[in-house]
Amino acid sequence: MQILLIVLFVLFVVIGVPISYALGFVSFAGIAALPIIPNSVVFTKMFNGLNSFTLLAVPLFILAANLMNEGSISDRLIDVCKSSVGHVRGGLAHANILVSMIFAGISGSSQADTAGIGKILIPAMEKQGYDKGTAVGVTAASSTLGSIIPPSITMVVYAGIANVGTGALFMTGLIPGIMLGLAMMLVVVLYSKKKNFPKGEKVPTKEVLKQIWTSLPALLTPIILIGGIVSGLFTPTESAAVACVYALIIGIFFYHTIKISRIPAILIETMKLSSLSLFALAAANALGELMSYYQLNEKVQGIFVGMPGGKLVFLIVVVLFFMFVGTFMDAVPAMILFVPIILPSATALGVSPIILGLIVVVTLALGLVTPPYGLCLLLAGSISGISIEDSFKGVLPYFLSSIAVLALMIVFSDVFLAIPTALFPNLF
Repeated sequence: MQILLIVLFVLFVVIGVPISYALGFVSFAGIAALPIIPNSVVFTKMFNGLNSFTLLAVPLFILAANLMNEGSISDRLIDVCKSSVGHVRGGLAHANILVSMIFAGISGSSQADTAGIGKILIPAMEKQGYDKGTAVGVTAASSTLGSIIPPSITMVVYAGIANVGTGALFMTGLIPGIMLGLAMMLVVVLYSKKKNFPKGEKVPTKEVLKQIWTSLPALLTPIILIGGIVSGLFTPTESAAVACVYALIIGIFFYHTIKISRIPAILIETMKLSSLSLFALAAANALGELMSYYQLNEKVQGIFVGMPGGKLVFLIVVVLFFMFVGTFMDAVPAMILFVPIILPSATALGVSPIILGLIVVVTLALGLVTPPYGLCLLLAGSISGISIEDSFKGVLPYFLSSIAVLALMIVFSDVFLAIPTALFPNLF
């Protein structure tokens, strides 16, 4: 029966059935075939899977990102970054990565980063003389930081699954997220000489300071959110609500770019985007019941505990597995399905659930730029109008730099946990 369900799921994915529907159908079919489990369990599990205060952060962060884009706040962040580093060779590519790092501290969504920033910077980079592959590659690769630098929607989901502190996981992702951004900027430096990247005119210091001043409310957003979480002023879920209210206030009253008449459309768009992730999460939660019945977590634990190499080999296998899964599945259902299976093995091998979460989140974020599913890769490529093959060629150098940082996380996992523990002892 287990083999049949796996074949059925793979068949659905191959023929193009949306992942959420494939998960739901396999869950219902598998449980319906077990006489000892009532069919109503499927719907109970789907409901209970979403009945969580923590998961309320998912639609709220998506709403915050939509309000930021509607309010042209991302445009102002782009202007500040362009004026600050645009005059160096490869400056616009550096600005692209830098603005993604800042925007990641606001939206928590990689897709929102690609859509909001890509539609501005990809045409701007091509106009300045960058080839399409580079413009797409830099944009798609840097937008993965939205899932890593706090706040992060995928970290919220993982924290709910693994029952760990969301704030602790957020702080653990901060330093690796910055390292990933700096690694991508190093690639730009190296390729600037090889490909002779263009550079813009130097903006006078007075003009730079003026742009920073006018963009200050937007630049303060990550500081307010992360500072509020670290200080204990509000929870990560409450920080998502704060981000929405703050974006609405500065968009309406400070920048005057959000019209009241547009709010219903923004809410509808938010509900559409949220429903995609949340329905997949609910369906995967139902399938998790089926996996529990077959005791997959105990079987997997038995394999890893008896495997030589300890936690290092375990983490390498986890990365390879989620790298494969991320090529055809979104991060949310992937974590719902597989984190409960591997978590007991991690605990048995002495791997911190926080470190496991960091590595899983980073690996699945990289899946956003790998074909055939890579959503950020597809979005960036569609903006430029190039094929997925050419898009991936452009993203490959930045993808490899992220793999190098991920390797450091695996080898020195205790160090990456020690740094945020020392900086933010109240969260651990």
